[in-house]
Formats: sequence, C-alpha cells, structure tokens
Amino acid sequence: MHLDIFNDDAFSVASLTAAINDQPFVPGRIGALGLYSEEGVTTTSVTIEFNQGKITLVPVGERGKPVSPQARDARKLRSFVVPHLKRDDSLMADSIQNLRAFGTESEVETAQAVVNQRLARMNRDLDATIEFHRVGGIKGKILDADGTSVIYDLYQEFGITQKVVSLGLANANTNVRNKILEAVRTAEEELGAAMVSGYRIFYGRTLFDELTGHAKVEKAWERWNEGEMLRNDPRGGFQFGGAFHEEYRGKVGTQAFIEDDAAYLVPEGVADLFITRFAPADYMETANTLGLPKYAKQEAMRMNRGIELEAQSNPLNLCTRPGAIIKLTR
Repeated sequence: MHLDIFNDDAFSVASLTAAINDQPFVPGRIGALGLYSEEGVTTTSVTIEFNQGKITLVPVGERGKPVSPQARDARKLRSFVVPHLKRDDSLMADSIQNLRAFGTESEVETAQAVVNQRLARMNRDLDATIEFHRVGGIKGKILDADGTSVIYDLYQEFGITQKVVSLGLANANTNVRNKILEAVRTAEEELGAAMVSGYRIFYGRTLFDELTGHAKVEKAWERWNEGEMLRNDPRGGFQFGGAFHEEYRGKVGTQAFIEDDAAYLVPEGVADLFITRFAPADYMETANTLGLPKYAKQEAMRMNRGIELEAQSNPLNLCTRPGAIIKLTR
C-alpha cells in the first residue's frame, strides 16, 4: 500500500471533519436532554450582556408635579474565552503496510476505515469532556479534566452566591415535598417572568438513595399505582413535589460528574438559560469561519513515515443565570 493515498481528497480537513461529526454520538444525559442551545461563532471569545431589568411600583402622584425618575436597567458585560479541547494520534506506515483491500474496497477506503477508528476514539473523549463541562455549567463551576483546576467559576464571574436548600433527609419527619417546593420557589424568584416548562433535579447516587428511602417519600409512593415505585428501580426518574427527579450517571475514571451527596435543580424550557458556543478551529482554513462542533485534520510525518491525526472541539458551555440553579444537600 502506498502512503501517498493520504493525499487523496478523502483525507482533507473538510472530509475528516465531516467524518468525525458523523460519528455515532456517545450520549451524555445533559446532551441527550437538549438543555443547551448550540450555535457556532466566528470568534474565540464570547461576550454576554446582562440586562438586570428592575420592576418597581409606581406611586400615586399629583398632576403637573415632578415625579421620581424611572430606574434605569443595569447592564453588565462578561467576556469568556472559549476552551480549546484537542486529541491527537498517529498512524504509522507499518500499521497499514499489510492491509489488504477486501471485496470492492480500494486502498483509500481501507486506510480510511483505520483512520475512522482512530477518530471514533478521539470523538468519544471529546463528547465526554463536553458533557463534563455542561454539568459544570449546571453546578456553576466548570472544571478542567483533572477535576480540580477551575476554568470558570460562574458565581464568581457574575458576582453572586450559590443558593443551597437542605432537604433535611436526616430527619424522618421532614416534609420533603415542601423542601423541594422551597427550592422550586427559590428558582422562580430568580427567573422572574421567564417562561418555564418544568423543573428537573439531577442527583448524585448517595443523595438519590437517601431521598427515595426517606419515610415521607416512601409513604407517598404507597398509594401510587399500588406501590409500584417501591418495587421497581426509580433511577430513571419520577415526578414529586413539582419537579422531576433522576439519578445522574456520569463518571470518567474516578471523576464523578455530580458529587454523590449533592443534587441540582434545573429549570427547563427557559430560553438561552444554557448555551453552547462552538468557536472555529485554529487552522488557517477555518479562521473567521462559523465554528463547528468538532474538527479533524491529518498531516504527514517527517520522511513520510506516517500520518499525524488530530481532532478538536472548541466549546464554551455556560449557564447565563446561575442564580436560578439550586443546589440541594442532605
């Protein structure tokens, strides 16, 4: 097999990018729910304007006399640099030396299958990282792959404090439904007049088990469909107290996406509450173009002994109103 096949159009940046974006999606729960609205941008940073509109009551005044001036909207600008995620791999000449074309496949098609396998691996890594960042957007702190380095602390960026509601699960007499309603009301106050289609709570495994095992919750289930929830696995989710509850399953190695002893209440259906903005790749041919979810490219090694492969994504995942996300604790 001749290594010159990699000069074929099938291995151009456009073809490889199309291939990686066409790979089967490894769905994370947040991505599958479509909470984040996705768009491409032509820049490597994104600026968000916050218009903190104030609504005040108008007092009765006397005709012909001056009145208090209208309160002006307070506007703030925040600029965020888009994170750059990249994976690379190599395909040596020897690794395709003995590949034999099968059936009607050409040498290009056979080598391309090997390249696509490598791209699929890199694609899974990028998908998992984007999901990790999206969970970070919900939690208010977007972390790097090590799980400790902070990329963006949204509460610090916006100058607000995270709202926390304790479910009081240590006490068997706690009215858990009312605690959940308290969290929903707290989110409602933050959202104001924004349209909401519902509320969803993502749980870590320990807190979810404590919730579903609480005496008040089990008592509520006894009368529902002859106690079906007490017999079945509830992790897929259930409606209770004005919100949908589910255990979030997400872990890479030892890194849990949501900590075991916490949960996060998320409003659903709010326009642009969660956004993903994809910046263009750092290639000459993609500069100032509309960003795509992923890119892939290849380049010949010195002395033409192999090919270097690279896949990258440049996603910025943000919650634009982090005060509306309520953290729940035991």
